[in-house]
Amino acid sequence: MTDIAVIGAGIAGLVCAQQLSQAGYSVLVVEKSRGLGGRLATRRLHGTCADHGACYLEPKGELFKRFVEILQLRHILEVWTEEVYELTVGVPLSEPKNRSPRYVAPGGMSAIAKSLAPGLEILLNQRVIAINPTLENSWRLTLESSNEELVAKALVVAIPAPQAVVLLEPLGESVLDAIFLDNLRSVEFYPSISAIAGYSPTSQPFPQWKALTFVDDADLAWIGFDSSKRPNPQQPHFVVQSSADFAQRHLESQDLQPVGQLMLQRAAKSLSLPWLNTPEWMQVHRWRYAFPSRPWHEAFLSTGTPLPLVCCGDWCGGNFAEGAMLSGLAAANEINNQLGHLPLDNVNFINIFV
Repeated sequence: MTDIAVIGAGIAGLVCAQQLSQAGYSVLVVEKSRGLGGRLATRRLHGTCADHGACYLEPKGELFKRFVEILQLRHILEVWTEEVYELTVGVPLSEPKNRSPRYVAPGGMSAIAKSLAPGLEILLNQRVIAINPTLENSWRLTLESSNEELVAKALVVAIPAPQAVVLLEPLGESVLDAIFLDNLRSVEFYPSISAIAGYSPTSQPFPQWKALTFVDDADLAWIGFDSSKRPNPQQPHFVVQSSADFAQRHLESQDLQPVGQLMLQRAAKSLSLPWLNTPEWMQVHRWRYAFPSRPWHEAFLSTGTPLPLVCCGDWCGGNFAEGAMLSGLAAANEINNQLGHLPLDNVNFINIFV
């Protein structure tokens, strides 16, 4: 038996696990994917890598700024640009008004998650398909691939709320109170579709921007000159992200390649860069739970039942990677209050970098 099981190895889950592990608890992280990071996602393809989830960090709070600063000192992060251009339909492209550093990982944004993993016990490619209480007052987790069962005194569910609903709803109101389940069901997300496209090195002209947001565009939300993040890129490549409405219309498409091609066609026309419409290669990815559209208003969501169970993520009290980190820390504090009241410090997890 482990003290705490954490479902999900995104930023919230990893930060929570590190905080609790450093306090002295035994912690096991279970992740359904083959890699770490959640939406801090990086694809390895065509001799390079591309960030098709979160594309950069823009720290606001002091704790997250310190976290970014340490990752800079460790050469995991660097400043990519201080300018994100905006393009409004029917309005000429203008210089950005607000300038602030945007940080990226030259080795891919998933490197941020990997930096949070040292010392943690993590099971990858393991999907939790059932959660049940035991007679010994603990949680039993059933894994899909091996039908193996794990037992923990406390549980942290650090995945998008709709996925948490699927896992926790079968427990019913005899285990989880109705208010908790209603609160969990209330959280909603916008979807997104990301297209990664590579081009001939002779493509011209290159844009003057590295990152651009589409304002009030029916189909597109963002485009980044992703290869400009990489040391010595062999060829230019871009990442294009759709609008929520566009993603909703095409989310169930069996073949996403025509969907990605449509996004490139729209971008080429809007930006007056015709060659964007003729990539040498392209990969397309769908995100069902890209951005919380109706988040939970607090930093975590707890059952308040005798068996400790806490949900956390970027959908709790914030957004993006910074919100996920703060939610993970808050969830760790809540679990600690229910379990053992061991000494915890909200900056403890940063000690792994020092």
